[in-house]
Amino acid sequence: MALNDMTAAVEAILFAGGSPIKASQIAECMGIDVSEVYKIVSELMTEYEAENRGFKIVRLNESYQMCSNNKYREQVRQALDHRRNTPLSNAALEILSIVAYNQPVTKSYVEQIRGVDCFYGINSLIEKGLLEEKSRLDAPGRPILYGTTDEFLRVFGVSELSDLPALPKLKLPDDESDTQEKFGDDIFSPKEE
Repeated sequence: MALNDMTAAVEAILFAGGSPIKASQIAECMGIDVSEVYKIVSELMTEYEAENRGFKIVRLNESYQMCSNNKYREQVRQALDHRRNTPLSNAALEILSIVAYNQPVTKSYVEQIRGVDCFYGINSLIEKGLLEEKSRLDAPGRPILYGTTDEFLRVFGVSELSDLPALPKLKLPDDESDTQEKFGDDIFSPKEE
C-alpha cells in the first residue's frame, strides 16, 4: 500500500472510530508496524495544525482519537446545544407516550397505533437519549424492542414510570341500550320489506 493510501486509511479509521483507538489495533488491521502508525499519525497531527483545521488528533496513552479543535469549542458547543435543545414535535411526543405507557414495544407497534411510518421519529428520540433499544422480540426478524431511558425520566421530571399521569379512560358504549338511546330502536329491528 502506498504511503498516501496508508495515511488516508489511518485518517479514515480515526474519523470513523469516534472513540480512542489503540495504535496497535490500527497497525494490526493495516498490516504495518506500530512505529509506522506513530509516524503517520504524527504527520497528520502536524498537517492539521499547520492548516488550522477544525479538527485534530489527540494522543491518549497508546491510543489516538480525532476530535474538534479547541479553538472552535464555543461554536461547536452552541451548535450541539442548539440541536440538543430543539423542542420535541407533536409526532415525537406521540411516539414517546406510546412507548412510555406500553414499553417495551417494537417500531411496528408504534406505527400501528399512529398509522404512519415512525423510523425517523424513533431514531431522533434515540439520538436525543430519550429512547433506547431494550432487547429483541423472539419472533421472525427479531425486531428491536424500544423503551424509555433515565434521560426521559429526567427530562419529564419523574422518578419512575409509575409517576407518569394516568391515561384518560375512553367512554365506549357498554351495551346496546347506550346505542339504542343514541340511534333509536329501529336500528336493531329487522327491516320490513
